[in-house]
Amino acid sequence: MPTATPPLNDRRARLDAYLDDARLDAVWFARPNSFTWLTGGSNVVDREGPVGVAAAGYDREQGLRVVTDTIEAPRLRDEELPDAFAVEAADWYTDSLADAVADHSMTPAAADFDVPGFASVDASSLRQPLADADIDRYRAVGADAAAAIEAVGRSITPADTEREVATDLRAELETRGLVAPVVLVGGDERPQSYRHYTPTDTEIGDYALLSVTAHRGGLYASATRTVAFDAPDWLADRHRAAVRVEVSALAATQQAAAAGDDAGRVFGAIQDAYAAVGWPDEWTNHHQGGAAGFAGREWIATPDHDAHVFTPMAYAWNPTVQGAKSEGTVLVTDDAIDPLTMTDEWPTVEAAAVGEFDDDITLRRPAVLHREYKS
Repeated sequence: MPTATPPLNDRRARLDAYLDDARLDAVWFARPNSFTWLTGGSNVVDREGPVGVAAAGYDREQGLRVVTDTIEAPRLRDEELPDAFAVEAADWYTDSLADAVADHSMTPAAADFDVPGFASVDASSLRQPLADADIDRYRAVGADAAAAIEAVGRSITPADTEREVATDLRAELETRGLVAPVVLVGGDERPQSYRHYTPTDTEIGDYALLSVTAHRGGLYASATRTVAFDAPDWLADRHRAAVRVEVSALAATQQAAAAGDDAGRVFGAIQDAYAAVGWPDEWTNHHQGGAAGFAGREWIATPDHDAHVFTPMAYAWNPTVQGAKSEGTVLVTDDAIDPLTMTDEWPTVEAAAVGEFDDDITLRRPAVLHREYKS
């Protein structure tokens, strides 16, 4: 059985509405995040593949189903799927997954991968907003992701290489059942030059940024932590600027959801916040993040982005200011902004939103961890 059965009544209701609107009889999901959204289990064998080894479907006559091959069917039935799913297997040596789905599905139908004759489905729109049961599990995912990155942040030394730290990060995440598609470690000068500081053999040196995106049970959590041994003079000011932009983004997210605005409206508030903290063009150097959930980012905001801003929903905004970064996964509801990737084991800073919010919203966010080190 999967580690957590998803709220199947919620999923059925969303899929019924989708089938009605699209005038279809069936819909199928083989991309891993949407397969997990529907089933709670995993269809992944090869982590590099965009499509898993099984497709989960829903149709008007037979309800919840999974189509796979004869290699995978017994394991999926025993270990990955709730009893509500009927499992149908095609011979591994005859049909592709797409052919098997086409053979077993009612039509007209849609799929999130290429099935001849099927329409395509935007699975992200079905996954938003989060269901209450998703939120309960998300809290545990976020707490474990934060605990992993903070454990490594408290243990690194200036002589460690970025690659060694990244290896430790992956190990800490894996021991908590988290899979990490993104692990970034930037030491000393590299975060000032590159917004995506992929690990190298460079030593950490005076300070480092550690960033991860990890998932468990389909839910993704992103977080960044800053560790300083001999902090550059500018780090505190730039870190605080990035934090205030992040808080402003979260305030704008809640406001946009209440007003029925889109992601472009939030992006405008982010641009205003950068200007208010003295870095008006900094947003051009890196994407600013967006909605999170059953993907690292369900969407990434841009100036004219028309994606709907939902609540309750997780958001991961990640503003940077030339060597400083503030990033976490945060649950935004109608009446609360609730960080998911924070613990009580890391220093924090209280920061207020800027721009149009101008101190109306204040949040506690991770601060720079200053550490002494003697070789």
